Amino acid sequence: MIHFAWPWLFLALPLPLLCYYFLPKQVVAEQAALKVPFLEDFAHSESKFVSQKQRWPLFLAATAWVLLVVACSRPQWLGEPVEQAMSGRDLMLAVDVSGSMEQKDFALEGEQVNRLVATKQIASEFTQRRVGDRVGLILFGTTAYLQVPLTFDRKTVVTLLNEAFIGITDDNPATSIGDAIGLAVKRLKGSKVESRVLILLTDGANTAGVVTPLQAADLAAENRLKIYTIGLGANEMVIRSLFGSQRVNPSKDLDEKTLIEIAKKTGGRYFRARSAEELENVYELLDELEPVEKDKQYFRPLTELYPWPLGLALVLAGILASSRLNWRRL
Repeated sequence: MIHFAWPWLFLALPLPLLCYYFLPKQVVAEQAALKVPFLEDFAHSESKFVSQKQRWPLFLAATAWVLLVVACSRPQWLGEPVEQAMSGRDLMLAVDVSGSMEQKDFALEGEQVNRLVATKQIASEFTQRRVGDRVGLILFGTTAYLQVPLTFDRKTVVTLLNEAFIGITDDNPATSIGDAIGLAVKRLKGSKVESRVLILLTDGANTAGVVTPLQAADLAAENRLKIYTIGLGANEMVIRSLFGSQRVNPSKDLDEKTLIEIAKKTGGRYFRARSAEELENVYELLDELEPVEKDKQYFRPLTELYPWPLGLALVLAGILASSRLNWRRL
């Protein structure tokens, strides 16, 4: 439908008539003229010529004025209402990309994959469900790196998450959990929303960085940042070697105590994911703990239409001006 942003400007439509009737008329000075005895013979043809001459410029001027007033009233085309789910939440994902994430103790669709591959697939599905949230992505290994700042563009977050690889931040296999939390606090500190959440996923312990995880957790608590921690890795794995099969614990380096304390300090929770199925269940539980939709907002896309009547009014004004110059020359 067509909508006028400033409809009160239509009150200017009768302005030319008001000027015509209420402003003083222009006095034409009398000039000497040559009197012709047979002037009466030209009277009829001259009046007809003048009336025809003056009628169409008046019509053009009136049309141009109406179009100008319509353009000034700012006509807009309103599209169909579009629903937006708004949660008012800023959510940051922090994913471990250190060397230990190469461990192939997860299975996806019957195929053994490493921890990072499983994380990327399941975290991508989780991100796509976060309609209305601003989502960001931090990758951390030896150093913590902001891969995607907070954005509503979930597609970009998923794309850059899937492009992550082990060692993208540094070749060193160390892990800087504290720095990842500190970076999340820094990026979320200026946020004006009430709900700020960090989901931190790791399979090891803090072995690098400037800030310890518990110091970073205290800083997060001061800034009302809730942290959910996820410990990755199977409890048992069979390794075949020349000496036969051996059962090992691939998650022996996982510092669950610290991850539990981080979640406790910030009002979050700790989850253990020993398989791809458990990791998927964790993200589904996070959907319940941090529901997506809080309220709904609607907006109608606007398309400005004023250039059309304005352009047409300028064209008519140009025709009117050029015709007046031509008549003066004649």
